Amino acid sequence: MTTEHGGTAPLARVVVCVPARNETLTLPRLIRSLADQAGASPEARLRVVVLANNCTDRTVAVLEALAHDPIGATLRLRVIEASLAPEVAHVGTARRMALEAGRAWLEDEGVTDGVLMSTDADAVAPPNWVSANLAALEGADLIGGRLVIDPEAEGPDPVVADLHARIERYWAGVRALEDLIDPPPHDPAPRHGDHVAASLALRADLYEAVGGLPLLACGEDNALVARVRRAGGRVRHCPAVSIAVSDRAAGRVDGGMATEMLRRARVAEGREGYFLPPARFWLALIERRRDWRRAWESGADWPDALRRLGLPQAVIDAMVTEIAAEPCPNAIAFVERLDGLAGALGPEPEPQPLDQALADLDALRLRLLAEGHGTPVGAMPAA
Repeated sequence: MTTEHGGTAPLARVVVCVPARNETLTLPRLIRSLADQAGASPEARLRVVVLANNCTDRTVAVLEALAHDPIGATLRLRVIEASLAPEVAHVGTARRMALEAGRAWLEDEGVTDGVLMSTDADAVAPPNWVSANLAALEGADLIGGRLVIDPEAEGPDPVVADLHARIERYWAGVRALEDLIDPPPHDPAPRHGDHVAASLALRADLYEAVGGLPLLACGEDNALVARVRRAGGRVRHCPAVSIAVSDRAAGRVDGGMATEMLRRARVAEGREGYFLPPARFWLALIERRRDWRRAWESGADWPDALRRLGLPQAVIDAMVTEIAAEPCPNAIAFVERLDGLAGALGPEPEPQPLDQALADLDALRLRLLAEGHGTPVGAMPAA
């Protein structure tokens, strides 16, 4: 069943696409936060698609009731009920269906510069979420928003909060290495590191061109980002874009955020350790990708440049064949495609305990600075 609440087509470019299963308690907050977006008005109402899949609670009834709420002045809400077979009843299917419905809605109403945005049913969008994404898209092709824990959620245990902060410092340190060695011009510092389904935005025509969201039970968001990069898309982690998400441990997806929250809770309780790749792994990966980018920038001689880097001839030949069949638009696409052909750097390094990995990142960053590498904007904070 498909029901739509709203009037004539607005001038707005955006459709927010939300998969939901049994989200009676969380969805109203999200919908109201979308109705309060800056720039939304009776003349430019924001489109929202909710794909209610295999719901056994009052999710759809709650959404129907919201249609009579004042949100109708600034929102066009389309609710799609779906009963998915068990083998495909996962978030990847539901999110793809929501995005496809959003794309079709824009197409049906003749919106040629439409933007698809993805979020989750338990998220809460700040008033500038849509406008900040649209502004960031002026200089990029896909925008990942920073995830922040919902301030209205119960505060985490201090030990868990400290663990969150140390893990964030680790990933900030990895980004700081990249800024020292091979800073991405389309994604300058300061930037965050999130590009997950709770906050993604991209043009509808690009979404269609890359084949849409992969039908994966977990990791469908990262797989879409990979498709965009393979096509040469500029992925931006804009610090002005953020969204509040719950830290609930009862999740819908194995391997998703809830799984990670459960893992961190066990670490905080001392039941297991938290291990991450060592600094030398990231240094080698960043340098490899920098060298490949430089090879591409050498022009038609890039096969010789790769040969001088020591890549196997079979990999170079495969890359030549691939580019002959589908030319690379830029260095982003070249590096992503080559990465898929070349495979891993070598044997997977032994992961390190979090604190050791942090200390090694600090030491490596200081060594690189001493060797004359530039100081990145928003460098990793001191311990």
